[in-house]
Amino acid sequence: MSKISTLLRTDPLRWRLLGAVRSLNLPDCWIGAGFVRNAVWDHLHRRPASSPGSDIDVIWFDPDRTDPEEDRRLEAVLQAKELSVSWSVKNQARMHERNGDLPYLSAVDAMRYWPETATAIAARRDASDHCQIAAPFGAADLLNLILRPTPHFSCEKKSIYRTRLRDKGWTSTWPLLRDAGR
Repeated sequence: MSKISTLLRTDPLRWRLLGAVRSLNLPDCWIGAGFVRNAVWDHLHRRPASSPGSDIDVIWFDPDRTDPEEDRRLEAVLQAKELSVSWSVKNQARMHERNGDLPYLSAVDAMRYWPETATAIAARRDASDHCQIAAPFGAADLLNLILRPTPHFSCEKKSIYRTRLRDKGWTSTWPLLRDAGR
C-alpha cells in the first residue's frame, strides 16, 4: 500500500484534493474508486498521471446524518474549494438502501459491495499529513492490472460487472489490463 500512498502523495493535484476533503472533518471519509485506480493504472502503463476524472467519489460514514441534502451541501463546499473537478459525495450509511444491500457498517465495509476489486480502493490524507489506503480486497489486483468482480458481483450481479467493463472502455485506455472475471 505504501507504493500507492507515495504515488498519490507525489501527484500535486490528487494530494491537494485529498487535503480539500480532509478539511471537511467528516468521519470515516475517503476518496475512492477511479481517483486511486486511474493513478495506479497510469503509473503502471508508464504514462503521466491523467486527470483524476470528471467525478471525484468522496465517501464517508455517519448514520446520524443520512439526509442526501447534507451530501449536496458538502459537494458545494468542495466545489468552492476546487473548481477543476466535479465532486460526488455520498454518506455510505444510507447507500445500502439504493443498492439493495444490508446496512453497511462503515465506509470501508460499503466498498466491499462495489463492482470491481481494483475499484474498491480509497485514500485519505490524515491529520498527520500521511496518506492512508483502504482496500477491503487488498491491492494485488489493482497493482497487477487485473479486472475482477468483487464477490457481490461475481454471480447474481455479473451482468452489471460485464456492462461496466464494456461501457467504461478501460482496456482501450489501459491495454495491459487483464479480465480475470470471465
